[in-house]
Amino acid sequence: MSAILETPPSREFNRRSFLKVTALAGGGLMLGSYFNLGMSVAEAAPGGGGQRLNPNAFIKIAPNGAVTIISKNPEIGQGIMTSLPMLIAEELDVPWSSVTVEQGDLNTIYGGQNAGGSTAIPQNFMPMRQLGATGRALLVQAAAQQWGVDPSVCTTKDGWVYDAPSGKKRLSYGELATAAAALPLPPADSVKLKAQKELKILGTRVSGVDNPKVVTGKPLFGIDVKVPGMVYANYTKCPTFGGTPVSANLDEIKKMPGVKDAFILPAAPGMNAGVAIVADSTWRMISAVGKLTVQWDLGPNVSQSSDDFAKQAAALGADMSSVTYPEGAKVVEGVYEFPYLSHSTLESMNTTALYKDGALELWVPTQSPGGAQRSASDVAKAAGVTASKVSVHIMRSGGGFGRRGITDYAAEATAIALKMEGTPVKLMWMREQDMQQDFYRPGGWHFMKGAVGTDGKILGWNDHFVGVTGSSFRSGEFPIVTVKSSTVTSGVPTGPWRAPGDNANYWATQSFLDELAAAANRDPLQVRLELLGAGNIRNYSNTRMMGVLQLAADKAGWGKQLPRGQGQGISFAFSHQGYVAVVADVTVSQDGNLKVNKLTAAVDVGPIVNLSGAEAQVQGAMTDGLGAALFLGVTVEKGGIKESNFDEYPLIRLPDAPATEVHFVPGDYSVAPTGLGEPALPPTAGAVCNAVYAAIGKRIRTLPISKTDLKWS
Repeated sequence: MSAILETPPSREFNRRSFLKVTALAGGGLMLGSYFNLGMSVAEAAPGGGGQRLNPNAFIKIAPNGAVTIISKNPEIGQGIMTSLPMLIAEELDVPWSSVTVEQGDLNTIYGGQNAGGSTAIPQNFMPMRQLGATGRALLVQAAAQQWGVDPSVCTTKDGWVYDAPSGKKRLSYGELATAAAALPLPPADSVKLKAQKELKILGTRVSGVDNPKVVTGKPLFGIDVKVPGMVYANYTKCPTFGGTPVSANLDEIKKMPGVKDAFILPAAPGMNAGVAIVADSTWRMISAVGKLTVQWDLGPNVSQSSDDFAKQAAALGADMSSVTYPEGAKVVEGVYEFPYLSHSTLESMNTTALYKDGALELWVPTQSPGGAQRSASDVAKAAGVTASKVSVHIMRSGGGFGRRGITDYAAEATAIALKMEGTPVKLMWMREQDMQQDFYRPGGWHFMKGAVGTDGKILGWNDHFVGVTGSSFRSGEFPIVTVKSSTVTSGVPTGPWRAPGDNANYWATQSFLDELAAAANRDPLQVRLELLGAGNIRNYSNTRMMGVLQLAADKAGWGKQLPRGQGQGISFAFSHQGYVAVVADVTVSQDGNLKVNKLTAAVDVGPIVNLSGAEAQVQGAMTDGLGAALFLGVTVEKGGIKESNFDEYPLIRLPDAPATEVHFVPGDYSVAPTGLGEPALPPTAGAVCNAVYAAIGKRIRTLPISKTDLKWS
């Protein structure tokens, strides 16, 4: 069965949208596109300016023909610094090899500058293309005036404008740039985007613009920042969430070699109270932290633990015993449990801050540059620093996954920099602090109960979801599912973790759906297709979901006969508006060693911008989801997190990474795609656990998988 693409309505631009064109120093064209995207004032102008018309990008064309495209959104490894400029370059009609990409700093002229929720491409797909097409139209108009012809007869190719009637004249964009900058803008409805058959860059494989720096270890990330005269800082917080420092051996610390200062900071907006140490080198700072002794007020959460949360959840979920089904039905019950997760980005949290002459300058790897600006101005308010006096340089992030959308580390760096006026301060968290002072993916429990009839149909399905404070769970997507939610109170801080609301919940629901299929002695794929074919699905196209399920199954060779110890599992998810199905092929040895041999994904998110980047996003999401399912979980003990480093929280490594195969449903480039950074993560764990059951007949109801004994005979 092939998937049918249902096109969402395209974004309508405000007819009062306009373009700003200015001449570059020394000649040339600088083009910024203004569109009313309906952003809130706070998003559009973090400084409080209130401007709602925002330029989304800039093109710079120098007289020598050099093209520079500014990428406005934070790069956290998702490839946006390549994909957004590709959209502009395509419609500008310049060869990608001639383009230089620069990261833009935080500036209201760019509009929204966030990374998260798989939203960057959907929000910018049409504005970036419109920007490039407008630039092309101006260059064509400039050439037509020189030749005395109508612009409609001119064509463009690879950075040149051609006189189509004669076919003998051409002018480079560089030759035309200065003249184009002086022209009035063409009417909005006269600027045409390329037809799909004319596209040269979009949908092709393009390497990331920073790849050479990444693989050669060149300075690139926030932690690589160096500013003349810089000092190095660390900030120690209470190991119990909600605790505060009472006193510390500050006099002793200040006497240590290289230590510039040490002091206690009270809690402030966006940051907890803690102890700061500032030194003249990283090593001396770390050495001083090792000697730090703090007396803590452990606060109100010191008695909380994972074990206690589980007991409370079990008491809440006990009501499932009262759920009944018709006599003769085959009843299936199971409790699915998943833990808190740390983000554990390979680059730990850091910010470099300079407070000088009443202004703040930040160099920060963040998913929310505007959030960093607001956090800094909130902390520095007493010093008279408003958001307009906080400049933010957006540094590449060594991983984000939602963690860097919260900007506590920027607030901390600001508070320390205020104490070190005139001196640049680089705040760096150590790995233990990063793991134990996170905003965690919350844990939860699904108390499942369902039944199938003698005809193999699902008669009913009840899901009582019990989460901790901060949990989220979307209601059941099938009409047969009755969902109830309860909450266990927890003082553990939580935040978005890749594919929030979906990342573990789809594991539970897709695993239990397999349990019901097994109880009915039916093919799990066919049960899914049957449920989707019944219609009345939550808020997505059941046809598109059926399409990716069938495509993944076909490409993976679903239904092939396998010996005991080998199995296939299937799962799907509708996440961040994307349709993804995953088939896992696994082997489980008799001594219980699980090997995920291959993951096959079928993906329908509409048109693909960068095929290499899109594949990498799906591969990375599946691998990330697999690693979490296999190994990861943090434990709450005495109101804090027990695990402190990768020996206790082992990220997935190369020997555990499976082969991957990704298949995209072709999209229509006349409409914007949906996001791709997150949708492939939620179905992965379910596919793997279902494959384990197919291989050895054991159900995995607790994550990580490493907690389940998979030995068989």
